Amino acid sequence: MSPRSDRRAFVAGALGGLLSGCGWDGGPLRPRLRAFSQVNDWLSQGLFSEDRLAPTYDVSRRSSSFPAYHISRMTPTLADPTSWRLEVGGMVDRPLSLSLDEVRSPAGLTYTVKHHCVEGWSAIATWTGVPLRALADVARVLPAARYVRFDSFDAGYYSGWDLESALHPQTMLAYGFNGAELTAAHGAPVRVYAPHKLGYKLTKYVNRITFTDVRPGGYWEDQGYPWYGGV
Repeated sequence: MSPRSDRRAFVAGALGGLLSGCGWDGGPLRPRLRAFSQVNDWLSQGLFSEDRLAPTYDVSRRSSSFPAYHISRMTPTLADPTSWRLEVGGMVDRPLSLSLDEVRSPAGLTYTVKHHCVEGWSAIATWTGVPLRALADVARVLPAARYVRFDSFDAGYYSGWDLESALHPQTMLAYGFNGAELTAAHGAPVRVYAPHKLGYKLTKYVNRITFTDVRPGGYWEDQGYPWYGGV
């Protein structure tokens, strides 16, 4: 990413740490911090372009490690993976209920990009998945939809996105990581992935996608993290 993008990521990370680190809610500074968060969101969204692609890297540049994260006490896993379904609904003409085999696409997208975490680290990895806009096209999203909510089976984790970011050509539902099948440590069977968002926006263990005209919150966003979360 550009130096400007890196600065926005740093600002978002600093704000998230202030609001949520060690359980602190911001105290008397909370109104100012929330206002700062709104400014950061406004700047990020204003600089976003559906035509701007994140840089890609050769697979030789992959990082040697890529931290795993989840909010459950143990790594979330499915008791019966064959019963998993991805539900796509809300403001659509054609609600979908898809198995993992149906989500996987022979015309899937693969790229090697840099991941930015709100905690300040970054790593390069390869992701494979189906572009979200391909599923949106099949579901026939209604013109009035403005937002997307991603729900997870990881202890009720969820995140809200603006529709433009969700339909960016690099936004995918990933089912592959570094040339292999996605594992539970990184969000199996599928997770949201996009190089233009900070890590906490990239919901793992996704089982429901809802298109809506009401802006959703999010697990971390409801605790003060920037809602837009762009880099």
